[in-house]
Amino acid sequence: MTDNTRKLKRKRVLSGMRPTGRLHIGHYFGALSNWLKMQNARLPDGSPEYESFHFVADWHALTTHYADSSQVATNTLEVATDWLAVGLDPRTHDNVTLFIQSSVPEHAELHLLLSMITPLSWLERVPTYKEQIENLREKDLGTYGFLGYPLLQSADIVMYGEPGKQLLVPVGEDQAPHIEMTREIVRKFNFHCGLRIDTQAMMAALEYPQGAGEISLIKATLDRAEGLSGPGNKGGGFYPSSIDATTLEPRIRRLAEASGLRNLSDTFLKFENDFQEFVGAHAAFKKYVHFDEVLEEPDVILTETPRVPGTDGRRMAKSYGNAIWLSDPPDEIRKKAHNMMTDPQRVRRTDPGRPEVCPVFAYHNLFPPEKSAEDLARIERVDRECRTAAIGCVDCKKLMADALIKWIAPIQERRAKYEANPAEVWNVLEDGSRRAKKVAEQTMTRVRKAVFNWEGAGRKPSDERKVVAD
Repeated sequence: MTDNTRKLKRKRVLSGMRPTGRLHIGHYFGALSNWLKMQNARLPDGSPEYESFHFVADWHALTTHYADSSQVATNTLEVATDWLAVGLDPRTHDNVTLFIQSSVPEHAELHLLLSMITPLSWLERVPTYKEQIENLREKDLGTYGFLGYPLLQSADIVMYGEPGKQLLVPVGEDQAPHIEMTREIVRKFNFHCGLRIDTQAMMAALEYPQGAGEISLIKATLDRAEGLSGPGNKGGGFYPSSIDATTLEPRIRRLAEASGLRNLSDTFLKFENDFQEFVGAHAAFKKYVHFDEVLEEPDVILTETPRVPGTDGRRMAKSYGNAIWLSDPPDEIRKKAHNMMTDPQRVRRTDPGRPEVCPVFAYHNLFPPEKSAEDLARIERVDRECRTAAIGCVDCKKLMADALIKWIAPIQERRAKYEANPAEVWNVLEDGSRRAKKVAEQTMTRVRKAVFNWEGAGRKPSDERKVVAD
């Protein structure tokens, strides 16, 4: 298998996080553990299965925290330090790229261009948009930036699509509707900007009999589609020399606008009752009209996210003050474990418990993710003895804290090394941003050509303009 074939088989993944500060164990099991699996996944020939791009979404942080951006840079460092601490490492895995969103300004350009075609109603119906409006009532979120954040996410995603390569986004079921909106936006963009009509080839075709016949059939189909001739008119009554090929392009575009890009070929079929004539017109249409998939539609990877309750039993979140951080020292972990909520029906030490509803037992099942025989025996013992009141909540919490501290120790050891040398973290992000920018530039070259086609009007490519300017 050649290197190019391997790269095409390799799926591309895009995912990111807002820079809200240090990460907690909910982040690990909700996202990072899946990122690590993709980093290490291999194809049968041993090559990486995924090419992963993970970014710190600093622009997204401003959509809700625009009033105070003073901690964005510090929080970016904290997030990236935790990424490296858990084992994500572009230096040992060349299929992984870690970067900063704002270091790739092409994201903003694509967001702007996509905003020109995106209906407001599409943004307003995104479930997470409505949810955040409800949950963050103390903030003034009636801003253009907040309304447009789902579209910025779409731009982030499709920026890393590449023709012939599957583009994947790992999300939970609650975020799947947003990916579907992204797919709709891609279809709409490709509809408006992906239609290519080779007018020069049509003009040249008029110079010889077969080509002139093809152009005549296209014109006859357009005439009938626009109601300019009756159903009995097969397209006769004019001569190829009377056809101005330059007038056909806007007519084809109007027909595409009216019928939909995907249905344009069917529209030709609809207006051609004679099968032989349809075959001729359809073949001619395909010869001179092309459809470019400028942007790639993303697919979803529905990730399995285990339940990681906070210390109070609610969803773990920084805003709730119920998180156990990946960077918490052992004494802090033990303190938080000691204060954790347990089965609310187990009031006395002698009351039997229900492990299936206890947040502490949920942690027993989590740590470590890859369990030894000793770990399985601990979990089985706690489950059995809790139900019979043979073990109390205090002892159960101590066992859980021991398992958590043992699992998190290597992560914290790596984190300490990066904390002592933050320049190393910034170097990883800068290197990744340069790699991401190269991919983004390739995408934007396709997008700019589809939207503006400057070179088609004789303008020099941007690289040549730079040389002249220098």
